[in-house]
Amino acid sequence: MLKSLYIKDYALIEEIEIEFHGGLNIITGETGAGKSILIDAMGLLLGDRASSEVVRKGAAKSIVEGIFDVSGHHKVLDLLNENDIDTYDDLIVRREISVKGTNRCFLNDTPVSLALIKEVGNFLVDLHGQHEHQSLLRVSTHIELIDEFAGNEALLNNYKQKLILLKREISSYEELVSKEDALKEKYELYSFQLKEINEVDPAPDEEETLEKELNLLENSEQLIELSEEIYHLLYEDENSVHDRINYIKNRIAELTRIDSSVSDKLKEIESASIIIGEISDFFRGYKDKIDIDPERLEEVRQRLSAFKLLKKKYGGSIHTVLEYRDKISTEIETTENFSAKKEELLRRIESLRKDCGKLALDLSEARKKVIPGIKKEIERSLKYLGITNSNFQVKLEREKPEDKNDYILIDHEKAGYNERGIDKIEFYISTNLGEDPKPLTKVASGGEISRIMLALKSILARSERLPILIFDEIDTGISGSVAQKVGLALKELASSHQIIAITHLPQIAGLADYHYSVEKKKSGNRIVSTIRILNDEEKVREVAKLISGEEITEAALDGARELMKIKN
Repeated sequence: MLKSLYIKDYALIEEIEIEFHGGLNIITGETGAGKSILIDAMGLLLGDRASSEVVRKGAAKSIVEGIFDVSGHHKVLDLLNENDIDTYDDLIVRREISVKGTNRCFLNDTPVSLALIKEVGNFLVDLHGQHEHQSLLRVSTHIELIDEFAGNEALLNNYKQKLILLKREISSYEELVSKEDALKEKYELYSFQLKEINEVDPAPDEEETLEKELNLLENSEQLIELSEEIYHLLYEDENSVHDRINYIKNRIAELTRIDSSVSDKLKEIESASIIIGEISDFFRGYKDKIDIDPERLEEVRQRLSAFKLLKKKYGGSIHTVLEYRDKISTEIETTENFSAKKEELLRRIESLRKDCGKLALDLSEARKKVIPGIKKEIERSLKYLGITNSNFQVKLEREKPEDKNDYILIDHEKAGYNERGIDKIEFYISTNLGEDPKPLTKVASGGEISRIMLALKSILARSERLPILIFDEIDTGISGSVAQKVGLALKELASSHQIIAITHLPQIAGLADYHYSVEKKKSGNRIVSTIRILNDEEKVREVAKLISGEEITEAALDGARELMKIKN
């Protein structure tokens, strides 16, 4: 739902802020008051291009900002997440058009491209008039509408999942085949390299362990010499640390017998004596464990030299060497089992092509079942809306394989496919007796196309996920009872969609849930367009004005009240 619209310095609009509501929102106003300017500004929020000419004279830039309620609108929220844009229940869409011609776009205050604004707009709003945001004028939406009407969501999701698996397996097969010649060329080289690495067979942390061992072996004589010296200084020498500590301990013991206050120090010196004893024992055992082993020293040096050569040839570290070994091992295994792998992939691809074909055929049959009912309902609705001789058709054709290797299987026959199955669907229509139906996308815009859209929406849009419909020219060329029927159709559609419609007809305006008036006023030496929501009494007067013109008569007021009784 469009909750609010803010426009500043755009054409005749100085600054306005409007709050819209759910249901039927009607906009009226005199010709030239600025109603179309309002719709054009809304178009900017949907990705329409704009020139600097729209900037109000004397202003630096135009600003158009809309706040949309997108809670539960998964397509919009997913699109925002894909583009790293913060998501909330409300989405703020803003466009700024500079007098210098620069154009800035924002979604939730994040700068974005115009293309992304347009993509979001296509999910949010259907704008009918001289605009390109009409979902039914995009052929790609026709099959989506039929699927939603038929309730094909679960079946379609199953098909899409299978199709993803099929494309993944085809990609794996093509990658395998493309590598075949290269793998065979490298087989001998990889085999030699694998043998070379395996002959050394380094363990992941072995190099670090060997370097520590080498350090000890290379310095074994010095280690023995130092440990012996430490042991003698601590314990063996005539004037060793151990002896001196014990001498001091005895002196403190004598002192303690005289002054017990130093007894704590006696305990501390006793602890020191024990520690010195333990350190002395450690170094006595340490020097006895040190081996001067020239053979082991040479063995470690040679192994580290072999590590160095591997690192030079296959990477800067043993970790990189081991990763390379894993890689070429896989390549060698693939080459040795190439035929078997190809056959296995082809079997899986064949099975998935059949699965996709079955699901695509089920989808196609489900569509065919609902198409006659859709045709009947839409032609009935068009007749109700004053297009009495309409001929609406849903043309369903099968996709043709564009690539002899890219297909799915239906009853063992190759079939073309797309992301929604094997069907191409397009709506065709003629509105005059004797004319051949033409593609809906080729029908001229204006009041007639808006009524066609209204009929289609009334039937199909019950499930369509475009919550906002904006009609700019829906009353062109109609009057009387047809106008009243169009109004009632809008009113019914407004129970499931937010409708914003510009009208000149009292039969439509009288059904408004919320009525807005666009007015042209003088501000200083300039004319500006404004918009305001009408209260109940103002609604009656505005509808009466549409009946009788500027001079509102009692009869017009009575007529307006009568029309407005249609509500509810």
